[in-house]
Amino acid sequence: MRKIINQLIPILLLALYPVVNQAELDTRIVLPDMGDSSGAIISPAEEKELGEAFFRSLHAEVTINQDAEVQEYIENIGHKLSSNSDNPSLPFHFFVVMENDVNAFAGPGGYIGVNSGLITLTEAESELASVMAHEIAHVTQRHLYRAAEAAGRLSVPTMAGMLAAILIGSQAPALGQAAIMAVMGSNVQFQIDFTRENEMEADRVGMQTLQEAKYDPRSMPTFFERLQQSSRYYGKDIPDFLRTHPVTSSRISDTRGRAENYPYKQYTDSLSYQLIKTKLQVLASKDLAGAAKLFKTKQAQGTAEQRTVAKYGMGLLALKAQKYSEAEAVFQELTKQFPAQSHYATALARTALEAKNYRLALSRYQKLTEQYPDNEAIKLEYITTLVRAGEPKLAQQNLASLTYKAQKMPVYYELLAQVYNELKQPAESHRYLAEYYYAMGQLQDAIFQIRLAQQSKGLTPQLIAILRYRHDFFLNEQFEARRER
Repeated sequence: MRKIINQLIPILLLALYPVVNQAELDTRIVLPDMGDSSGAIISPAEEKELGEAFFRSLHAEVTINQDAEVQEYIENIGHKLSSNSDNPSLPFHFFVVMENDVNAFAGPGGYIGVNSGLITLTEAESELASVMAHEIAHVTQRHLYRAAEAAGRLSVPTMAGMLAAILIGSQAPALGQAAIMAVMGSNVQFQIDFTRENEMEADRVGMQTLQEAKYDPRSMPTFFERLQQSSRYYGKDIPDFLRTHPVTSSRISDTRGRAENYPYKQYTDSLSYQLIKTKLQVLASKDLAGAAKLFKTKQAQGTAEQRTVAKYGMGLLALKAQKYSEAEAVFQELTKQFPAQSHYATALARTALEAKNYRLALSRYQKLTEQYPDNEAIKLEYITTLVRAGEPKLAQQNLASLTYKAQKMPVYYELLAQVYNELKQPAESHRYLAEYYYAMGQLQDAIFQIRLAQQSKGLTPQLIAILRYRHDFFLNEQFEARRER
């Protein structure tokens, strides 16, 4: 088993993309050539299963963004890039990890995560796009499956948990190592390495994707330089495996040389990028006074758009501080000034919701759903308002109208559980709460909720069969995970 893991871990980590330095390049381990990573190594169904399990495990270990507007933005930019990649037919799933550390990664099944800290570090939308294009290239070039022979000997829950544990290590090394030990059940010394060839290939292919998607190719070396500068602040405390993802001077020079082959032009950031970056700064902020000072400075400087975005940030800070009257005044002014901008109107509706003025919140969200009928973020907030306002039947109807992708989000199951609880249907409420916990990587809680559902009165034969199937499914996954330990 130790030999298998030592071979598997380095390859599975190829897509991690943290802030690094050049300190230990001379200690690199040369891995054996595992052969060509073709689609025959792992079937699409197996890859999908592993990706979903990985994402569930990740929920159990780090905080995945649940803000619908942030999710919509990262999916939009991800889709724009992946549809212009060298393999646009591959499925991709993009999400934000709410961590201040600068990191991004690609997991199995095309699951690509970006830390909020990386997004707020960027100074242009193309810089964010360059990181995501690099990770997309790791997926399209099949870098994750060089050790598929060894991977085949591990159960899906174990492998998924191990991958999630590795990601934790990029945030908190001690926690990551402990999680890996818990998954594997033995004191394995991991040797993690990354090949220059894989990183250079991801840079090269990613830059092509940037160009095709109408982003600035020069943003890649520019952001590399910022990463290199940021890494100096870590000193000796930088996690060991971060040292094995070097942002070297030669790598910066190589990407800059490639970028110069593309014609120069100016690239304008989207307003959504500015607004989402501001929102993430507020969500991550623990020093509201310091954040307010920063936004006030920006309000006194910059372009008209930058001043407006800073004002939006001030409104979000007021909302976070539960200063509802202050937030209301800011968003009222912004909405009147920019009636076609959904972010300002949504923030105004959210202010009424958080102030528990449900009638006003419902009125505002109803108008927004009519104005933006395809906006899933607005729909989810409207449904949340319906539940809190005591309108479970309307909430149920609107949940059924969500897209398939939205119905795979944990918040969908959580809302369904709340709806059925309000409708006095405890079996269904426990059933969907079990699905919520499963999606969040909390398997034991999912089993507990399914058992509560099974103990409910008045179950139909169909529901009995569904609950039995899910109960057995959860137990089997738990058994598979424990068997590897």
